[in-house]
Parts: sequence; structure tokens; C-alpha cells
Amino acid sequence: MIVKTQYALTAADLEVLLALVRGGTLAEAAARLGADASTVFRSVQRIEKHLGQRLFERSRHGYLPSEAMLEMARHAERIEAELEAARATALRPNEEVAGRVRLTTTDSVLRGLVLPCLAPLAAQHPLLQLELRSSNELASLTKRDADIALRATHKAPAHLIGRQLGTIHFVVCTSKALAPARRRKALDQLDWVAPDESMPEHPSVRWRRKAFPRVTPRHLVDGIVGVIDAIKAGLGAGVVPLFMLDCEPQLVSLSDPLEGCESELWLLAHPESRHLRRIATVYQHFAQNIRLP
Repeated sequence: MIVKTQYALTAADLEVLLALVRGGTLAEAAARLGADASTVFRSVQRIEKHLGQRLFERSRHGYLPSEAMLEMARHAERIEAELEAARATALRPNEEVAGRVRLTTTDSVLRGLVLPCLAPLAAQHPLLQLELRSSNELASLTKRDADIALRATHKAPAHLIGRQLGTIHFVVCTSKALAPARRRKALDQLDWVAPDESMPEHPSVRWRRKAFPRVTPRHLVDGIVGVIDAIKAGLGAGVVPLFMLDCEPQLVSLSDPLEGCESELWLLAHPESRHLRRIATVYQHFAQNIRLP
């Protein structure tokens, strides 16, 4: 039985608990802390014993935080953010923007919108390091897997700070070399390139299934950049974001922007880290420089 005693939580205690909330398993928490799983296990046991309450439910899937633990984690995140801000100020008294900022986005947004606007940011802040990750899965800002996210979604998650940057429109494209021949065919008679089963709810997939329910794509790829590269290789036509035409001169549109095939681009950050200068600088740069046609 856990015996409740008076115990003053330390910053080190909160660091361990927060790592386990974010990681969900002892192994993941240990990796985040640079420790081993047995050390994390003993630390959690000790803290729970001193506090006289269970902070996590153990299951086959890992450690599930209690409501009390989730509330403690919110306080721990604020402490973490303040400590990071204090360290940044101490290390850079001249207020240069420095450090690493981790961005997660999709492959097409990275290629078409993010990379073209990074050179001025790098030139202005030479001590700033960007870690760019493209994936169809949204990395967790709450678990600090990333600092900033650029995502196509109709509504920003309530627990994140978000700014809508505009509407992503889509068009049917083919390669410039094959465009004259393709224009003579109806769209449903073309060879189609499309995202595979890993992206069943992508706007382009939903639109094609509704507009051309009898069309079976001839080539399936694992992302929108894959669709673009296959189109450029002359494998067929496909639906791509309109903004990609600005950076892919080999593409040519076969349609106007498709009705009912849109998404909103959101710039997202966690409220407890958004004010850090390195994150705020990158966030503001994207807000000011990313423009959608």
C-alpha cells in the first residue's frame, strides 16, 4: 500500500514524470532523458510512494497518466519553458537567435512552401538550426516531438496555438511534355497517379473517388511528392496542390482549381513554448512569408 506523506516535488522529479507522460513507456521516457528504463522505473516508484498516490496506470500498452498527473504535466511544461528561456538568455546575452527548431510538415508543403522561404531566415539568423521532418503523420507538439507544425487541416487542435495561412487548392496536372496529348482526352480516360492506401482521406483521393468513381489509378505512391515525381516521369495525370506549379516547371495544369477539393493550411505551435525566441522567430517568419495562390 502507498502511504501518503508530505513531499516536495523537485524539478528533477517533474522532468522524469513529464518524460513518461510524453513517451508513454519506460523505454521512450528513458531515451528522452538519456537514462535507462530501470532508473526511470525506480524514480517513478519513489515519487509515487512519497506522494501517496498512483500517477500512472500500468498496462500492456505502457503508462497512462492519471488526471492529477496530466495537471502536474501542464505545470511541468511551463517550468520547462521558463528554464529554457532563462538558459537561452544566459547563453546569448547579445540576444542573437540561436538553437534548434524542429518543424514537422507534409512532403509537398516542405518542397513547395517551406524550402523556398528558408534562405532569408538562415541568412538573418546564422546561429539558428532547423530540423525539418516531412511525414503524413502529425508529430505530437504536446509531446515535444516537434516545435512547429505546418499542416493541412480544417480546424486547429484546441490545445495548440494556430494561425490559418490560407486555403490549399488542387488541380489535375500532367507533365509539360505530354500535356498536348493529354488535353485531347477526357480526364477519366487518363492514366492516373494517386496516393496509396496510407492516405485514404486526402482531399485529392476523396475528390477523385467522387468525380470518377470508376477510375482505378494505374500508379500508387506513398505521398503527394511521389505523385508529382511520377507525373514528371510521364506516368500519367494526378491531383496536386496548386502551389506546386510555382516550383515544378515540368508540371502543367489540365483543370481549373477543383471544386470540393480544398484544405486549410495551419501554422501550429504549443502554447508553452511558442514564446521562446528561437521558436517565435521561425513561427513569425513562416506566418509572414508563406503565401498560397
